[in-house]
Amino acid sequence: MKILSDYDNIFIREFITIRGGTGRIIKRLRINEMIKAKEVRLIDEQGELLGVMPVPQARKIAEEQGLDLVEVAAAAVPPVCRLMDYGKFKYDQTKKEREVKKAQKVSDIKEIRLRPKIGDHDYEAKARVARKALENGDKVKVTIVFRGRENTHPEIGLHLLKQMMDEMADIASVEGQPTRLGSRVHIMLIPKSNKGTAKKQAAPETANIIETEIKEEDS
Repeated sequence: MKILSDYDNIFIREFITIRGGTGRIIKRLRINEMIKAKEVRLIDEQGELLGVMPVPQARKIAEEQGLDLVEVAAAAVPPVCRLMDYGKFKYDQTKKEREVKKAQKVSDIKEIRLRPKIGDHDYEAKARVARKALENGDKVKVTIVFRGRENTHPEIGLHLLKQMMDEMADIASVEGQPTRLGSRVHIMLIPKSNKGTAKKQAAPETANIIETEIKEEDS
């Protein structure tokens, strides 16, 4: 068997990477009669180099083995072709694409709204919804809604906000700074990548920041 040069290995590794399902997927390959080159560098099904030969000879070898002649590196000089069952290759490729799409999840943002005078039962229900969303990989926007005289006592709502942050600290981190829009204050909780070893956030400090911002806007 001929020893492969570094130049040959570049294209062989490229093809193996594509077959390995790492996300680099070939959409179209020239096969059999579609190959227009006069000669090709042929690799067998096991990845061994058979040498440089005219295309008709390479096609004959493929036919004798019941395989396809597939051009895997058209830019090489001469092009690199491989013997393979192209139908099976395309089937495996399509299957991997479906698995990748299935594994991909678009992160949504779930909003949890709290009123300063929310009851314990309602609060616990909201907390369960927030935890489930975070466990599913979604971001959670926790909003405190102040109405009427509640705006003069923001500390009640801020206590709820801090409580929610503390309860979710094992699975979530706070993204950015707390924000106030009119009579609403919200924070964004994002799932932690490592839930088991996650440490709780410094919620009291964040609550202080919110309270400072509210006082500055009201003044």
